[in-house]
Amino acid sequence: MSARKLGMVTFRGLQLAFIGLVVAHICFRWDYSAWWDFLPLVLAYVVVTVTNRVGGAPDSPRAAREPVAVAPPVTGRWSALNSPADRTPSHGIHAHGQTYAIDILAEPEPGSRPAFRWLWPLVRRPQDFPAYGAPILAVADATVLRAVDGQRDHLSRNSLPGLLYLMLIEGSVRELSGTHRILGNHVVLDLGNGTHAAYAHLQRGSLTVREGDRVHAGQPIARCGNSGNSSEPHLHFQLMDGPDPDAARGVPFTWQGIGVPRNGETFEAPSATAALG
Repeated sequence: MSARKLGMVTFRGLQLAFIGLVVAHICFRWDYSAWWDFLPLVLAYVVVTVTNRVGGAPDSPRAAREPVAVAPPVTGRWSALNSPADRTPSHGIHAHGQTYAIDILAEPEPGSRPAFRWLWPLVRRPQDFPAYGAPILAVADATVLRAVDGQRDHLSRNSLPGLLYLMLIEGSVRELSGTHRILGNHVVLDLGNGTHAAYAHLQRGSLTVREGDRVHAGQPIARCGNSGNSSEPHLHFQLMDGPDPDAARGVPFTWQGIGVPRNGETFEAPSATAALG
């Protein structure tokens, strides 16, 4: 087990210890200060911070890599969210190999995607979003290393109460349950030269590949869904230097013909064949 993997396992164990101490303190009415219950939680975040620096930070000169040029993972009109073009780590943390990850949402027409609401409706069906069911493509000739299916596509969390529930409750439970619960249905491809592509939040039952398959750039491998730690149907895409998000560091990417779209930027993705040509 690598040091980074061991660090993530320890991180989750300390989080569970924090919950256990709080419950035990309430049940047994221990007389020491409740602040001591937070010690495992503090240690958990010290561990994950140190873990993400093991072997060099993802953005340090020792670990830095030139962006890897790959084809777009989608076709049509999309917009970017949590883009590494605006900041790194793009999602606020280096963990799970997502230093340079990006989220993209389908925008076939302006205003076609249901907007965020403060209160109502609390949730929407995945089918209400244009990204749901959109084809997801291999970004290069590659070998399928992971193809995880079977997790449900849940309702959206794109209202303020729904988002708070995702961030404060659901997200924490998924974190404790392991990376696979955060990614939802997902695929990891080995692109060669120490580069791996991960696709997350895929639609249940939509995967068209299995572990060990060879795929070609532009080949459909799944459909966009709303599984895992997701507020609405979208694709989470990232490159990593290993197949296991718990142990890998993020790798910067650029989409051929597009580059790296900034937050809120709308872009038109051609077919992978056209992008590579």
